[in-house]
Amino acid sequence: MAEAVLRTERLCKHFGGLAAVNDVSLEFFTDQIHAVIGPNGAGKTTLTSLLSGDLACTSGNIYLDGEDIAGLSADRISQRGVGRSYQKTNIFLPFTVLENCRIAAQSRLNSSMRFIRSAHAYRDVLREAERALADVGLENRAQELAATLSHGEQRQLEIAMTLATRPRILLLDEPLAGMGSEESARMVELLRKLRQAHAMLLVEHDMDAVFALADRLTVMVDGRVLESGPPELIRASAAVQEAYLGTEEPDQ
Repeated sequence: MAEAVLRTERLCKHFGGLAAVNDVSLEFFTDQIHAVIGPNGAGKTTLTSLLSGDLACTSGNIYLDGEDIAGLSADRISQRGVGRSYQKTNIFLPFTVLENCRIAAQSRLNSSMRFIRSAHAYRDVLREAERALADVGLENRAQELAATLSHGEQRQLEIAMTLATRPRILLLDEPLAGMGSEESARMVELLRKLRQAHAMLLVEHDMDAVFALADRLTVMVDGRVLESGPPELIRASAAVQEAYLGTEEPDQ
């Protein structure tokens, strides 16, 4: 079996007396969408923030390609191949679609903080930005302002910016939030395509999309893993039904 791109061992995050993430051990593989679901306050976004370095863990380990990255800063973890999107779209609205992606790609240069040289001089950066836009289907919108895109297209652009950094694993926090049915369908197809070359953690409340996409599901409740396994196991789990998915009323 292939080695996990990223795995956690007994990962914990405490805020005072609150255990937001408690003893979580998970694995994430290339060509696999691993969805993490659970009620509000279950610890899903906190887990994502620990993996991306936006939060420091209280205890436990995070291994990326066998290297323990727990305790590294978010920028160093990103440089090692962890890409993240956020619940709230995080793009530069006054810039063009291409400029947004070019900024993301330029972050991978050793010289990314040299401001005298024109950004247009970095041809490799431009090609990476164009590739990322093509990957999400926005290549024809490259010269338009990001502010003119629809909500769904802005979410696509945020993912393109992540792809421009050449990540090994994508941490996607509610990428379908606020979308209509057509935009959701496009996003589902995009994620299905991206899984071929990436490991993926998907936090999402749209259960139809989750069960359509996920190769593996982890259910969190109160910071702990309640159940983890293939979608059919999660559907059949009485504990998951009771805690999260809901149970059907018995026939009268």
